[in-house]
Amino acid sequence: MKKLILLVEDELDLGNAIKEYLEVKGFDVDWCMDAESALIKISAGRQPYLVFLLDVSLPGMGGFQLARELAHLGSNTPFLFLTARGEKTDRLLGFHLGADDYVVKPFDIDELVLRINSIIRRTQPGASGAVSIPPPQKKVINIHDVSFDLDLNKLSIQGKDISLTVREAELLYFLFKNANRILTREEILTKLWGEYDFFLGRSLDVFVSRLRKHLSRTEKIVIKNVYGTGFVFSIPG
Repeated sequence: MKKLILLVEDELDLGNAIKEYLEVKGFDVDWCMDAESALIKISAGRQPYLVFLLDVSLPGMGGFQLARELAHLGSNTPFLFLTARGEKTDRLLGFHLGADDYVVKPFDIDELVLRINSIIRRTQPGASGAVSIPPPQKKVINIHDVSFDLDLNKLSIQGKDISLTVREAELLYFLFKNANRILTREEILTKLWGEYDFFLGRSLDVFVSRLRKHLSRTEKIVIKNVYGTGFVFSIPG
């Protein structure tokens, strides 16, 4: 299986550097310099891409709008944003659009490769070259009709598999570990992501909303609001 990646980056030098390094690491890279060309290439359906790397600041249609267009097309290919804009509002929007990661320029190219492989390992288990060492012993949480695979960041409810982003999986694992007790927003944010501020709080709301949508398939587990305080991850005995 080819490890095909789509890179959408308008900076000539950076695009060349990313493409050449990823190809050294065994990836096949299609590179577009604008969103419109990327949409044409994706629609052509040459073969499935493993990951999209989307620059935020593109000429014409920007990376955020491109992500929206991909969603409208029904794409379920994971993607991460490459951007020089590190503001928390942009990160919030990126994750709200479903990004698996958000990499701020300038970045270390080896770190980018690690992040790409992490996404592939989660979404394409068994993909050639996705991992350089054998994965640890599989860890799975099974409660009622819900199964959560910690290694693959995969949630299964009544036999239906749901792929989670890294942040969603981190949050869900934290909720499982602290089930049936009140968790304040501050506790969740500081223990998971080391900060407690307005923008991370908004991000938390996005992730909770997504997990609630996933868990709506079961009546056994529910995330309840505690007004003015936080949440309770309720699991019946």
